[in-house]
Amino acid sequence: MTGYYDVVLGIIPVSLVGITALLTLAGVELTTAVPVAALVAVAVMGHAMFVNGPTDEPMARDRSPVNAD
Repeated sequence: MTGYYDVVLGIIPVSLVGITALLTLAGVELTTAVPVAALVAVAVMGHAMFVNGPTDEPMARDRSPVNAD
C-alpha cells in the first residue's frame, strides 16, 4: 500500500525535473528554472517533515477521538 511518505518521495524528483522542464519550455532561463523547481521540492520536503511530520504511533483510519469511558 502506498503511503503519504512514498508519494512524497516520488513527488520530489518529479517536481524538480518536471517544473524545470515546463519553465524551460515556457522560455525561462535554465539558471532560473532550476532554483524555482528546487524551491517547490524543498517545500514538499518541508511539508512532509514539519506540517505532516512522522509520529511514533500508527495513524488511525477514522481519526475519531478515543473515548476513555
